Amino acid sequence: MHQEKIQWAVNHMPHSEDKQLSVMSMEEVQKARDFHQTIPGYDPTPLAKLDAMASYLGLKEVYVKDESYRFGLNAFKVLGGSFSMARYIAKQTGRDVADLPYNVLTSDALRKEFGQATFFTATDGNHGRGVAWAANRLGQKSVVFMPKGSTQTRLQHILNEGATATIEECNYDECVRMAAAAAAKVDNGVVVQDTAWDGYEEIPAWIMQGYGTMAMEADEQLKAYGCERPTHVFVQAGVGSLAGAVQGYFANRFPENPPIVVVVEAAPAACLYEGAAAGDGELRKVGGDMLTIMAGLACGEPNTISWDILRNHVRVFISAPDWVAEKGMRMLSAPIKGDPQVVSGESGAAPFGALAAMITMDEYKDLKDAIGLDENSKVLLFSTEGDTDPDRYKEIVWDGKNDNFFD
Repeated sequence: MHQEKIQWAVNHMPHSEDKQLSVMSMEEVQKARDFHQTIPGYDPTPLAKLDAMASYLGLKEVYVKDESYRFGLNAFKVLGGSFSMARYIAKQTGRDVADLPYNVLTSDALRKEFGQATFFTATDGNHGRGVAWAANRLGQKSVVFMPKGSTQTRLQHILNEGATATIEECNYDECVRMAAAAAAKVDNGVVVQDTAWDGYEEIPAWIMQGYGTMAMEADEQLKAYGCERPTHVFVQAGVGSLAGAVQGYFANRFPENPPIVVVVEAAPAACLYEGAAAGDGELRKVGGDMLTIMAGLACGEPNTISWDILRNHVRVFISAPDWVAEKGMRMLSAPIKGDPQVVSGESGAAPFGALAAMITMDEYKDLKDAIGLDENSKVLLFSTEGDTDPDRYKEIVWDGKNDNFFD
């Protein structure tokens, strides 16, 4: 079977004034972390240290942040939805978010003062589930639009949280527009979307800060393992909000000596890669159905805030075909003896699959060299979701099904 190739672009884009980097300052991320710690059931998710895998790949250290444990929701996204809603309610009631811990936010008194809002969003699954989960706990309503190709399993997870949710006959970016249009017609309709566009930037910035909790946890966990600073960070991107949050966090955390950051996208939706390949610093958009198993990354229009951070700081942008994610899923699920297992879903495993491919496959030696991976490298990766669609996970990992989901 012909295997589609990984594409990559080394970042040669001109720098901007880097005004968005402050969105992910240590102070802003700490606010989000402080808020998340007030939510019942909060625990830092595990940072898996894969010593045997590092040895096999010829690297010094390999760490995978395992978000399959986040609040029982099997994905990291709730960090952004919950914090942005808290910030929104704080702003509407004239408070600082620091004065709205979870028990105050969910109190009858605050609900009476704030009233009833409806939070609208578009999602392939994880973000919508997080928004629905948070709205449910805050006694608010949520409405979720899902793109064509979304699975019934992911739809049901959202409905189970009390949301109104539908799968539409259009792609993710069209669903974002539908959510914004629907919110505009409702009293107290609020769009909670992790992509920003001109005129819609405040809530996406808060969502990115919420994601910063995950980066801050990983930073602390690395230290506990004796790793002061990763040399490389691999992170996946759909609209780029997570990637911008992670890149922004580490650029602020290590301003003198930041880690090399590699961004991995799904090939049919690789809008950031297209922008980097063009090299002029301008946004690029990708359209169409964007058919990929990496549903969480099937987004073709970049977040404007994140793009500004990414163009200034990322070393390499990668466009990854589905087999890359499949390879990552299988390797993490069947670890080398002695290493912990990481159950990583399609969007979660893409960065690890890219790392493994560039080291084990001769045709990607130039990519490995472009980011300077060697026996001294300490690599941090983010597995952003577990088996959020358990049947498809088993089909890929157990049954070896690949590349023919959309035939």
